[in-house]
Amino acid sequence: MNSLALNCHHCGFQLKLVSGMKIHRRDACDSCGVDLHCCRNCRFFDPDKSNQCAEPQAELVADKEQSNFCDYFEPRTTVDLVNRSRGSAEAARRSFDALFKK
Repeated sequence: MNSLALNCHHCGFQLKLVSGMKIHRRDACDSCGVDLHCCRNCRFFDPDKSNQCAEPQAELVADKEQSNFCDYFEPRTTVDLVNRSRGSAEAARRSFDALFKK
């Protein structure tokens, strides 16, 4: 099963997100302790845009790595496509090989 994750902008620690889970202003990375509700962890963060934000209505945030009150914050998520269950690689190989047996 695929799951959503937020990778800490500072250390890369992967925080698994449950559907509907919110990142609150005071939440911190379990690994390094930096703020999670910050521009660098937001899906709208874009260094090439004005104010480094792709959301045109967002107010300017000076420190992109500190917690803020931005109402447009959405975690920059990734999808974990790797099935980490034991034996899945062997089962996948057997299924693949079975396609070509006569």
